Amino acid sequence: MALNEELARDLLEIKAVQINADHYFTWTSGIKSPIYCDNRLTMSYPFIRNKITEAFITMIEKLDQKPDVIAGCATAGIPHAAWLADRLQLPMVYVRSKPKGHGKENQIEGQLLKGQKVLVIEDLISTGGSAIEAAKALQQEKAEVISVFAIFTYGLEKAKAQFTDAELPFATITNFDQLVEALVVDQKLTQSEKEKLIGWRDNLK
Repeated sequence: MALNEELARDLLEIKAVQINADHYFTWTSGIKSPIYCDNRLTMSYPFIRNKITEAFITMIEKLDQKPDVIAGCATAGIPHAAWLADRLQLPMVYVRSKPKGHGKENQIEGQLLKGQKVLVIEDLISTGGSAIEAAKALQQEKAEVISVFAIFTYGLEKAKAQFTDAELPFATITNFDQLVEALVVDQKLTQSEKEKLIGWRDNLK
């Protein structure tokens, strides 16, 4: 089984991702959704977080450019960035959602040098806004963002459009389509329920 398929099932197993075609969750934004994702739970499962690190390393091997620095998006991207940076023996920084309100008022913590190639790590891509803002903060410091990696994406068209507009490549280990397909294969979801879920995602504005 491919690692992305394994991780899709792992996320479902630990309930980091929950899908319910009949009773929708409410996101912070107010959107009613049949899926809820909390990848922070992966921190508590060493065998899963190790798989995530291995998957990120495999993805890095496919990049034309290799990172000098790993950057974690606050807050849920930070631990995965740290494990990845440690495995690769690379420097790490993390990016706050906004500059700190006291002290040096840093938005980026850690040492970042002009011209360094940076890989941004996020836990989840929904619309892509937080990862793109983190990348822009790094670019303002004259770093070169080579890509954004995340564990999971809903596959929203809005996210794809925003990354295209920002001229930022991104990739994820697994995604919404792989999750629902795994549930169908495991007979935990019917084909009609799958189509309903895919339809919800494709029609979300």
